[in-house]
Amino acid sequence: MKTSLRLALIAAILLVAAISFGSDIPFLTGRVTDNAEILSADMRRTIAESLKAHEQKTGNQIAVLTIPSLEGEGIEEYAAAVFNSWKLGQKGKDNGILVVIAPNDRRMRIEVGYGLEGTLPDGLAGSIIRNIMTPQFKTGNYNGGIQSGVKAIIEVLEGGKLTDMENDAADKERASSGLQISGPDLSITERILLGAFIFGIIGLFTAIGILAPGAGWFLYFFLIPFWAMFPIVVLGTTCALYCLVTYLILFPIAKLLLKNTDWYIKAKNDLFTKGHASIGGFMVSSGGSGGSWSSGSSGFSGGGGSSGGGGASGSW
Repeated sequence: MKTSLRLALIAAILLVAAISFGSDIPFLTGRVTDNAEILSADMRRTIAESLKAHEQKTGNQIAVLTIPSLEGEGIEEYAAAVFNSWKLGQKGKDNGILVVIAPNDRRMRIEVGYGLEGTLPDGLAGSIIRNIMTPQFKTGNYNGGIQSGVKAIIEVLEGGKLTDMENDAADKERASSGLQISGPDLSITERILLGAFIFGIIGLFTAIGILAPGAGWFLYFFLIPFWAMFPIVVLGTTCALYCLVTYLILFPIAKLLLKNTDWYIKAKNDLFTKGHASIGGFMVSSGGSGGSWSSGSSGFSGGGGSSGGGGASGSW
């Protein structure tokens, strides 16, 4: 009797677990199920039509699923559960493929049925993700990334070569990379916050350098490495180069334009005769090293210490 109760209890637990797990799997509403709402209506139709045409031509079933988040679950386990629940592919041929994208987790997977593993092995699926989909996802172009990934899968299944498609994708990226931000893998919120911090600091010193007589040219050369390196964190290498060139050109031009203004001449005379001048709330003073600055509203200054490079950094 006790054994029967134990078996019944175990069966009940397994049933509840199966129901709970199954509730996380969305309904199969079509070839493209965009629950994360990252595709435009036109793009959903375009991708669905291409998948339908491929299925009519080859019998292979390909489906695309987007969900906001995996809620802590592994992408591999989730994709396999959805694939088996949706039963993609023909019975006996197992010729189905599922593309899963979870934008909030920045995770995606191409799940391949047994019957297509020889045509689309793990290495090729990984290349499609890394070289075709990921570069566009990093810029927020989910429409282009998913469409290109689906197109690449179809091309491979229909006998095309992935290297040709990768070269085409690279050519398109270079052709449109004029002002494209392709820096570290950061969200738009992180870019805004880091940008406000970085450009706020070097922008302040740049403004002081432009406005201050004497010490201004010292700051011009002093800030060059900062303008060369700091913007890379937010904007990527290409845009950081544009920022540096802009700084190198506009700083001297602004300095020369201000040179003959009345307040600049007065500040220069005060610096020469009094040893200090007030510019925009900051007190600029001359010294043996060619100049220094301090805030007019605070008497705080450094005590002359230095850092040995200790501290900590983090990334994700």
